[in-house]
Amino acid sequence: MERWFDKVAVVTGSSTGIGAACVKDLLNNGFQVCGLARRETKLQELGSSLSEEQQKKYFPMKCDVTNEDSIKKAFEWIEQNLGGIDVLINNAGVIKYTDLVKENNTVDLQSVVDTNLLGVAFCTREAFQSMRKRQFPGHIILINSIAGHTVPNFGPDLPSFNIYPATKFGITAMSEVYRQEFLKYGTKVKITSVSPGGTATDLFPEEYSKLTNNYPWLSPEDVSNAIMYVISTPPHVQIHELTIKPIGEPM
Repeated sequence: MERWFDKVAVVTGSSTGIGAACVKDLLNNGFQVCGLARRETKLQELGSSLSEEQQKKYFPMKCDVTNEDSIKKAFEWIEQNLGGIDVLINNAGVIKYTDLVKENNTVDLQSVVDTNLLGVAFCTREAFQSMRKRQFPGHIILINSIAGHTVPNFGPDLPSFNIYPATKFGITAMSEVYRQEFLKYGTKVKITSVSPGGTATDLFPEEYSKLTNNYPWLSPEDVSNAIMYVISTPPHVQIHELTIKPIGEPM
């Protein structure tokens, strides 16, 4: 990790869960970290949990990844004040539990697509342009899901994952498109898709709590630890897809 000391990492959806765990681990590894999220209060709470030294390298910013102007504003601030983006962790994601065929579900479906697909596309574009302009061999990580490789089915008694798996399958495809495009533009920027299994975050509603007694879960720290491993690989090594499952997961 020595080559990343004092480099700039951006984490979307950083206020809780996997994003917050990544912020802490990145700071522990010497990065300057920009935490982006919609909930400013949660960003400040995360900051207050950090050491005094870590707080000097933590830059929380309100950013809505479903809003392109909000993304551009945040990334422009980073460019102007910190010199550019070296690592991007696209972690922001949502699930809306509504059947695809349910009436009047347009707002929910649009929210999932805008966050999980377009938000990733816009953030990745801005980060890549920063890396390419500086000819920096950065690293972009897409937080995918096992739902991006197989559609989960917990039975008719639990809410549907509806369009969520479709967006994650899209991330699987996008990661290969990015690999090809980064090569086409003559850069050494890495792309990695990280696909966790069931992870104990606030994405899951109360209905899924019935699974906790007999269903194994990863912690956000488990996923962040794997991400740190991916980032620590030598410059010539690219982990294109990493799948992480808790022992005993049935899917």
